[in-house]
Amino acid sequence: MSDAIKPPQNESGNENGNDSGNGNDASGAGPYLTTASRAGLVACHACGRVQPRAFTVERQRCSRCNATLHRRNPDSIARTWALLITAAILYIPANLYPVMHTSSIVGSEDDTIMSGVALFWNDGDYPLAAVIFIASILVPMLKLGTLAFLAWTVQTRSTWQPRQRTTLYRVVERIGRWSMLDVFVVTLTVALVRFKSIAIITAGPGALAFAAVVVLTMLASMQFDPRLIWDNIEPPGKTHE
Repeated sequence: MSDAIKPPQNESGNENGNDSGNGNDASGAGPYLTTASRAGLVACHACGRVQPRAFTVERQRCSRCNATLHRRNPDSIARTWALLITAAILYIPANLYPVMHTSSIVGSEDDTIMSGVALFWNDGDYPLAAVIFIASILVPMLKLGTLAFLAWTVQTRSTWQPRQRTTLYRVVERIGRWSMLDVFVVTLTVALVRFKSIAIITAGPGALAFAAVVVLTMLASMQFDPRLIWDNIEPPGKTHE
């Protein structure tokens, strides 16, 4: 996220005028830090190669894979907000409409996400109810809220805890894929029941809306550029604990 760049040496050959020559600044606060962007470097989004940034009229391309180079993801915040707002709107019908419709000789029944959680809980399947609740309710809400918070802090040029915010983004990026668990359970149940011809189970509109929410939040996570967190934080020589 941020590259450690050694500052120029003084006449005595030590860095930052520190007689110890240990790479710390004169006040002993810590190492001299700056971003790769401030150091005139740019990383390729395709292959990861870091190379000097060229200020030319034509678009700079990677010397390894020939991909177009960008200092930051283009329109990262605008795209992130657009995807998050769409996902938040679809999250309402995802919880209100049924995710599964069951038809059998004893009748038909529609089940929403919360009714499924309540059913498993009342039957004593507490672990399964907890897994569905966490994966289908808690994780999407936390992901929407966290990405909105990160986009807001970048947009307002906040300097609050950059490393913690970056770690928070990495955590959201890793756990977001597990939000598809509910859609996977519905799909698997439909396939198994149809195979055994016991009943007819079809996915409801809530399942489609929920799948759209998961995909949109994943795209929002991909569009958000965590390097924007550091752009307004570390001028040359500033350190973070």
